[in-house]
Amino acid sequence: MLLRALLAFLLLPGLAAFVVPAALAYLDPWRSVFLPGAPVMALGLVLLVWCVRDFFVSGKGTLAPWDPPQKLVTVGLYRHVRNPMYVGVLTLVSGWAVLFVSPVLAGYVAALAAGFHHRVVRREEPWLASRFGGDWARYRARVRRWLPRLRPWTGAG
Repeated sequence: MLLRALLAFLLLPGLAAFVVPAALAYLDPWRSVFLPGAPVMALGLVLLVWCVRDFFVSGKGTLAPWDPPQKLVTVGLYRHVRNPMYVGVLTLVSGWAVLFVSPVLAGYVAALAAGFHHRVVRREEPWLASRFGGDWARYRARVRRWLPRLRPWTGAG
């Protein structure tokens, strides 16, 4: 299962958060370098890896649609926001855009955010509702999709 989790990580966020931004930065004729983007990238990477770990350890699955978690993941960053993995990817890619002061990468961040929102609303949330029923409904009612809670959700109330 660890190999499947690693493969899913490399294929999915690896492409969206590393390969595509690097290619876009290379091709962007307006790019320059602004080092404060590096800590933003590091933060995004930490968020992403934390979420992948929670999917593997708590959810008993991976981030890949072909090997989803067997349990609803409501630990770690998922106690604050329903989609921290996407937030992590967007933070990481935003770091690329800041690092290279790139309007092309900024546009990519916007397109990625729109694509993530569409995927979450149209595919993931209906799947979660059908798979986890009442547990999902309680979680969904207390934890926002994109804006984090300041106090972590404890599963009560």
